[in-house]
Amino acid sequence: MMPPGKKWTIAPPRKAFVVGVADMAVSNDSGAEIVTYSLGSCLGVMIYDPVKKIGGLLHLMLPDSKIDSLKAASAPFMFVDTGLPRLFHAAYNLGADRGRLSVKVAGGAQLLDEQGIFNIGGRNIRALDELIARNGLAIHARDVGGMSSRTVRLDLANGNVTIKCPGADAYLL
Repeated sequence: MMPPGKKWTIAPPRKAFVVGVADMAVSNDSGAEIVTYSLGSCLGVMIYDPVKKIGGLLHLMLPDSKIDSLKAASAPFMFVDTGLPRLFHAAYNLGADRGRLSVKVAGGAQLLDEQGIFNIGGRNIRALDELIARNGLAIHARDVGGMSSRTVRLDLANGNVTIKCPGADAYLL
């Protein structure tokens, strides 16, 4: 029973843009969040302009589009070298400023490859680091590697990135 004179309000559900594997979302809706689930060897790259409150999230799978140019043409967000430029350009098109962008990355785990034969997660991380450096940018925070998948949420109100691993509490990146 509610005490006399008290009124309860229920906050409306938060709008969430869900990014699938080999996909991307960019938005300037400060009342929303962008989320991607189950980053294993894939990388989640999050960018955010704190002044314009423009953010984006890219869920990429592989380091280099040269392995399949047809796939790169039909699914450019699958690869570091074709997806990352599209993420930045989409944010610029909404008004983000390159000099204010914060870049964060999560994922790159070594799942289903305990011997490290393919090391896709590690290769993704190296390719991303190289492309970021070649373009004079920096990664401001990272949570990469390991043996666990991650769910990542980018809050468009403040740029906070929350990470949740199976069996663990969520934490800020």
